[in-house]
Amino acid sequence: MNPETEFREGLDELAKHYKSILSLLGENPDREGLQKTPMRVAKAMQILTRGYTQDPRKVLTDALFEEKYNQMVIVKDIDFFSMCEHHMLPFYGKVHVAYIPNGFITGLSKIARVVDIFSHRLQVQERLTEQIMECINDTLKPQGVMVVIEAKHMCMQMRGVEKQNSITTTSAYSGVFESLKTRNEFMNLLRGESKRI
Repeated sequence: MNPETEFREGLDELAKHYKSILSLLGENPDREGLQKTPMRVAKAMQILTRGYTQDPRKVLTDALFEEKYNQMVIVKDIDFFSMCEHHMLPFYGKVHVAYIPNGFITGLSKIARVVDIFSHRLQVQERLTEQIMECINDTLKPQGVMVVIEAKHMCMQMRGVEKQNSITTTSAYSGVFESLKTRNEFMNLLRGESKRI
């Protein structure tokens, strides 16, 4: 499915709800500038939640290769955008993933695709971190996986406390990354070159 040209069932119904929301907010949904807004928002929301229709495990297994490499593989600075399930406002930042293979590797772009799939669902950062780690761990069965996410949350920037520069960092790890030494090796590699959001 191409999310820019193909949309899921329920699109028209979703647009009707957004038209009602505009009215409830005190707007006139029939004025020129808003006439097409309900459908635009409905399409945008289907694109932003397209991860519900995609299988991240299949993405990894479609590019699975037998390989004896057993050192750390790091894919860092993966840009992502997601929607906070509490306020349906965006949060965004970077995901850093490391794994140590155990006989199999996957295409590097597939790691970024896994991030994309899970982030295109209504999320909280903590669960997003765990889901990425668990998917890679359960599918590739490596010696270990570690995921670190650094993000800014619009629900903190635009409403509530309105703090513009706070960054939330979460991590999840398994296997050999249970060892402090291995985790520190990964974190030191991130600190050396990782760019700020």
